[in-house]
Amino acid sequence: MNKKRIAAAACALAGLALAGAQAVAEESTTAEGLAQYREMLADGNPAELIEMTGEDIWKEARGPKNASLEQCDLGLGPGVLKGAYAQMPRYFADADKVMDLETRLVHCMVTLQGLDAAEAAKKPFSGSGQYSTDIESLVAYVVAQSRGAEIAVPQLHAKEREAYQRGREIFYYRGGPYDFSCASCHSADNQRIRLQDLPNLTRQEPARAAFSTWPAYRVSQGALRTMQWRLNDCFRQQRMPELIYGSQASIDLTVFLGVNAAGGAMNAPAIKR
Repeated sequence: MNKKRIAAAACALAGLALAGAQAVAEESTTAEGLAQYREMLADGNPAELIEMTGEDIWKEARGPKNASLEQCDLGLGPGVLKGAYAQMPRYFADADKVMDLETRLVHCMVTLQGLDAAEAAKKPFSGSGQYSTDIESLVAYVVAQSRGAEIAVPQLHAKEREAYQRGREIFYYRGGPYDFSCASCHSADNQRIRLQDLPNLTRQEPARAAFSTWPAYRVSQGALRTMQWRLNDCFRQQRMPELIYGSQASIDLTVFLGVNAAGGAMNAPAIKR
């Protein structure tokens, strides 16, 4: 009788081992397939066309002051674009606050071109299949000038450090009908929703890989998506109240993510499924 039980147990263990091996194999096959898919996507990014549109908008004289954005200071001096995005969000003395790229662009539209702030930020996101908005096009152009630059979101000013601490609190804050937080999806290794990897944004390497590839062109939506859009969509999926465009909360959360990704190399605008 004992021999039969031992044999049965051995068979059961063998079955579990086989099932485990199959699961690992399937996981590996899925991961390889996704890697091949991303590699194919990377061959010809529509964001390049949007970058060219953004360059035209950057250099075009517009608004009541009939001025371009070519003297916009993104943190490294008026008109300096190379590497600027890799060091944002950051503190700006002229506004006395920490700003990300999108809020800074709106600020420059107001101060340099004389546009109304509410009007400039009225439609920041394009719909699926629509061509990029002015903000999205400008973001694509500016971000592209930081390809290869080292991510170095500063923490020198007191307000930058305060933004990081608030961003960290937001990342771990649980709320909404599902009692979710950003950390619910992004603070553990090897998590995935359907075919979407969920990087652990509390660890440096996954944080670098994620932060360095946003903004990105989303093939499934036929549109370029900015970091503000990405955060807004995460809040939507958590069933949390909509994240107000350009809000302090959105900037603080971006600071937290950017500091965690320090040392990575920018590779955006990227292309995603």
